Amino acid sequence: MSNGKAVAVKRIERVSTDGERKFHTEMKIIGRTHHRNLVRFLGYSFDVSNRLLVYEYMSNGSLADLLFAPDKLLCWEEKMGIVRNIARGLLYLHEECETQIIHLDIKPKNILIDEQRCAKISDFRLSKLLKPDQTNTYTRIRGTRGYVAPEWHKNLPVTTKADVYSFGIVLLEIICSRRNMDQSVPEEEIILENWVYDCFEAGELHKLVDEEEGVDRRQLERMVKVAICCTLEDPSLRPPMRKVLLMLEGTIDISSPPRPTSFISSI
Repeated sequence: MSNGKAVAVKRIERVSTDGERKFHTEMKIIGRTHHRNLVRFLGYSFDVSNRLLVYEYMSNGSLADLLFAPDKLLCWEEKMGIVRNIARGLLYLHEECETQIIHLDIKPKNILIDEQRCAKISDFRLSKLLKPDQTNTYTRIRGTRGYVAPEWHKNLPVTTKADVYSFGIVLLEIICSRRNMDQSVPEEEIILENWVYDCFEAGELHKLVDEEEGVDRRQLERMVKVAICCTLEDPSLRPPMRKVLLMLEGTIDISSPPRPTSFISSI
């Protein structure tokens, strides 16, 4: 910028009808938000041949860049800080924003990290604004495979609990420093949700983490319980983000989560 400050610019390459809609959606939604755990929207260009969105520059790239790097760039304490950052951002969208927003595409690639390792939610192209009297909505499937809540595939109304499910998957990935599907590991470990529940049920949570990260064992158990609660198949059983944040912070106790309905044990 003219003041020497670096910014991030997103160009909408193909201005199709769908591209135009997503451009307007992102402008409208991010323009209504202001929170330290959301990437700050600075401006836009609406030129016919040059659709641009301007955001604050996030020097550490995405959570995916740090989390799935072979040289393990995050310690346990940093991971837990990032988890709480994401939860606070989602709580703001779901309950504290002027208009309730469901993000619908929470995943490591859409969590950006600034120079202080503070995590901020980005990319609102698929998001939905809810009217004051609207608690859920019907819409075509949105999101990214592996993070999409089960209700999408059952023609059920979508609520903020779809974001809670995606958050639970991301939490598992943060805990284990791996993707939710990995064909390179033993068969019983391929689906992260199933493997984590196996380890939880068997009292073998140490298998999930690298001891060199400085893992707090009690905190690890709490994080796993939260993730299991967030990824339950029935959305009504998933906690809202306000309760999720309290559980993450250790403010409230977490009872042992129920066995996931769709769980297939690999033990």
